Amino acid sequence: MELPAFLAVVLIIAGVWSLAVWPQFLKRVRNDPRARDAAGKATRFLTVHVVLVSISMLLGAATAAIGIAALL
Repeated sequence: MELPAFLAVVLIIAGVWSLAVWPQFLKRVRNDPRARDAAGKATRFLTVHVVLVSISMLLGAATAAIGIAALL
């Protein structure tokens, strides 16, 4: 299947966007008071958000890779 160049570029932009935005979000989550309990252990709040960010970044990288492969 061939992908038009315009759509490949859209995939690359979407992938780069995810890779740029999600780490900033995770930084804010890590600094949130709900991220750690009184003993300093990670809470479910932090764990869920780390999983969310990890999956989103993995999908962002895959999206960008697909876009790059489509251009080549």
